[in-house]
Amino acid sequence: MVPYVADLTLVELKKLENELLLRYEKMASSGIKLDMSRGKPAASQLDLSMGALAGISDCRTADGVDARNYGGLDGIIELRRLFADLLGLNADNITLGGNSSLNMMYDTIMRLYVFGTHGNTPWSKLPAVKFICPCPGYDRHFGICEELGIEMIPVPMLDNGPDMDEVERLAAADPLIKGIWCVPLYSNPQGICYSEQTVKRLAAMPAAAPDFRIFWDNAYGVHHLGATTPLANIFDACDAAGKPDRPFYFFSTSKITFPGAGVAMECSSADNMTELRSHLKVQTIGPDKLNQLRTLRFLKNADGVRAHMKKLAGELKPKFNIVLDYLDRELGGTGLASWTKPAGGYFVALDTLDGCAKATVKLAADAGLKMTGAGATFPYRRDSLDRNIRIAPTYPTCNELEQAMKLFCVCVALTGVRKLIADRSK
Repeated sequence: MVPYVADLTLVELKKLENELLLRYEKMASSGIKLDMSRGKPAASQLDLSMGALAGISDCRTADGVDARNYGGLDGIIELRRLFADLLGLNADNITLGGNSSLNMMYDTIMRLYVFGTHGNTPWSKLPAVKFICPCPGYDRHFGICEELGIEMIPVPMLDNGPDMDEVERLAAADPLIKGIWCVPLYSNPQGICYSEQTVKRLAAMPAAAPDFRIFWDNAYGVHHLGATTPLANIFDACDAAGKPDRPFYFFSTSKITFPGAGVAMECSSADNMTELRSHLKVQTIGPDKLNQLRTLRFLKNADGVRAHMKKLAGELKPKFNIVLDYLDRELGGTGLASWTKPAGGYFVALDTLDGCAKATVKLAADAGLKMTGAGATFPYRRDSLDRNIRIAPTYPTCNELEQAMKLFCVCVALTGVRKLIADRSK
């Protein structure tokens, strides 16, 4: 246990540095080789879904469609109804895709870029396009913007969602701000859940751009570790505010069944979906309905999803407990770090002392532990304070995770103590 460092003299800090260095070197020499850089399900989680790979003898859907053949642009109706029931959506406004909701987000932005929406100028013909990016946030959202040259405007995350005062100010002032990224439940990486008030403000706020859109990526909408955390319905809020076309809603079974063979969905207003389908019918003859059918028959219905998620929570909760127990035990009360304690999702976010995240991640990597790159959770990978680190505990076994957290905590402490020594020695 590291003491509260603010009370230590320079001599005591240097003594502590030596003690931590000895611990680090011993761990580094043990041959640890662990990768915690992405939020991947472990094999034990995937094993829970092996029933989805059972053979399909009856390939007809409830409305008589032969899932082996062409057609069915929106995907099979039973699975759309399952998602609608699970998430409080309108099945008529849902279209199903392949395993990647990220793919559907990318395609949606590309359509807005090329064709525009509801008669508004295509984004590609504008002098610039800008997006509001709550951060820390999801690096792959930011990657889409960066590839397309969309200017990203960082906005801090608060305990109940993005800083809405700042979001409202920005959206109302600039017609080139065309959207905002949102992971509204158990956000990546902090595990923050949007409050009802935040959802209502996002729905109702004035926007200078008539085609301002909310990209609502509810990736962890059913990933509760314990009690269910409620989330206000973004469509109800937008309808009440007179802005029904504002949200594009995304979800997938990638972290429910198989990431490589899940089913993604997109939902929006009736008018938006009419527009989307007009392009989709040119892009594809139809999605993989056989995969949709086997996913449906495994999960069965919304209650089946909830029952399956309880099994997954049984796999995940012990891992989150290991992470939080080690952080509390090794770094609690030291003043060297702070961290979130999420009630669901896939990640824990830790803040080091300012200026220490990159050095901490490098120290861990040099000892055999690969973490998400420091700065990855910010637009352009620029964490101005260099302090945020995303911890992804899902993939390692519990034994591996204990090794990883012992090493990681030492790296956080050693880097922080060295920073304090350098500051005091100036």
